[in-house]
Amino acid sequence: MINTDWLGGAAAAFTTSSFIPQVWKVLRSRHTTDISLGMYALFTLGVALWLGYGILMESWPIIVANSVTLLLAGAVLTMKLKFG
Repeated sequence: MINTDWLGGAAAAFTTSSFIPQVWKVLRSRHTTDISLGMYALFTLGVALWLGYGILMESWPIIVANSVTLLLAGAVLTMKLKFG
C-alpha cells in the first residue's frame, strides 16, 4: 500500500517542478506572446488561495508546494506583464 504522504509529496514535486522549464524558457528568450495572461493571472491567484488554505490548515506539504509554485508562476506572470 502507498503511503498517502509520499503520494502527495510526489504529486506536489512533479506539479511544482513543471513550471521550471517555462520560467527558464521565458528568462532566456524574453518571449511571452504565446503565454495566456488570463490563465497565469487566474492560476497564480488560485495558488495564492491554496497557500492561504494550507496556512490555515497548518499543512506543511500544501504550504511548501504552493509557496514554490506561487514563486514560479508569479515569475512567469511578472515576465508576461513586463515583456508583453
